[in-house]
Amino acid sequence: MDAVKVNILAIGRHQEILETVLRIINKSENWTAQGALTDEEAMALFDRTKFDIVLLCGGIQEECEQVLRAAFTQKDPEIIIIQHYGGGSGLLSNEIIHALSQRIAKQNSIS
Repeated sequence: MDAVKVNILAIGRHQEILETVLRIINKSENWTAQGALTDEEAMALFDRTKFDIVLLCGGIQEECEQVLRAAFTQKDPEIIIIQHYGGGSGLLSNEIIHALSQRIAKQNSIS
């Protein structure tokens, strides 16, 4: 039986950067990602797909980020939202791994 992949929604305003982020994430055998350049596209994807993580990449204005965070957490209070400012594939991977480990630690403390 195959392990379930962590599903990630990456949102950014710069197509080349978003494509790079998606390529890095999709290289992992444990993760899969879809990307959105606009808030509308991100919300539509979020409505159609169950995501474990939302990755907010560069170029998103603060007001848009606040609206997105509120909408995502209202629809899924357990969603992990990560602000990613760049810094290479190692940093991105570490941010995702850290967020997932925090979720597991939180779940273990509840049970």
